[in-house]
Amino acid sequence: MTTRIVLLMAFLVSVSFPAHAVFQLDSRYQDNDGDLIADIPTDPAEQVDPSTLIFAYTPVEDPAVYVDVWKEFLDHLSEVTGKPVQFFPVQSNAAQIEAMRAGRLHVAGVNTGSNPLAVACAGYRPFTMMASDDGSFGYEMEILTYPGSGIEKPEDLKGRVVAFTSETSNSGFKAPSALLKSEFDLERDRDFTARFSGAHDNSILGVANKDYDAAATANSVKARMIDRDVVRDDQLKVIYTSQTFPTTSFGVAHNLKPELQDKIKEAFFSFDWEGTKLLEEFSKSGDTKFVPITFKDDWAVVRQIDEANGVTYSCN
Repeated sequence: MTTRIVLLMAFLVSVSFPAHAVFQLDSRYQDNDGDLIADIPTDPAEQVDPSTLIFAYTPVEDPAVYVDVWKEFLDHLSEVTGKPVQFFPVQSNAAQIEAMRAGRLHVAGVNTGSNPLAVACAGYRPFTMMASDDGSFGYEMEILTYPGSGIEKPEDLKGRVVAFTSETSNSGFKAPSALLKSEFDLERDRDFTARFSGAHDNSILGVANKDYDAAATANSVKARMIDRDVVRDDQLKVIYTSQTFPTTSFGVAHNLKPELQDKIKEAFFSFDWEGTKLLEEFSKSGDTKFVPITFKDDWAVVRQIDEANGVTYSCN
């Protein structure tokens, strides 16, 4: 275990958290089996069977790219479920969560940091994520700057402009906030100026173009952008790398009919990646298949970071 991981965990266990920071579902959902996600309604009248399934991938800078990337998978999802599937390009994490909470989104890929909020407030039931051939998964949060910025280490961020993605993002805000405070005694507004770009792509481009002095991002997104020649590796310099975090999860709205949820899971785990655009895109960051996950176990460290940051799950 590296020094930075030890320091992070020491910070997490030493903080006295208020009771309201403990993870819990919104009152509209039930969790009778203790797995921390919303139960499927037992009353058939509360279960839904939409004529068309709506799918959304986590917000990215250029949704049009991912409409094409996901097409073959969505065709497979349609074949397995017997329903048309529509790709819904979302502009923000908040919009994605609200769409599911309102019943307008049925299947989604939710970024790491938004999982607790989506589970608590939208009844999101994550069950899988992408992984490599050997079953390993995850990404690291990196703090990037550009060559010649004068920033060589995190301590040099004092007085500079640092880009984050959104306050619901794990690697784009929550993890770096906890780590910068615990390891380097750096806090936004007090020690540096924070800007919110809205997406990892935007933050990375902002650093490469010198719009920001530095940014906290996911290295998996950076790898794909470099591979697509959106940015060059020599435009960026890494000054900090975190422990490994779980990546985007995929799941369903809690109130879909149980048999439909089963078919959606079957589609994910039976999809043949070979020769697809999904493989072409996500193998750039090492992902080649879907593997089962549980929110209770695989998102424990993310919930700890939320608690360390004093995050509350306000479901309005």
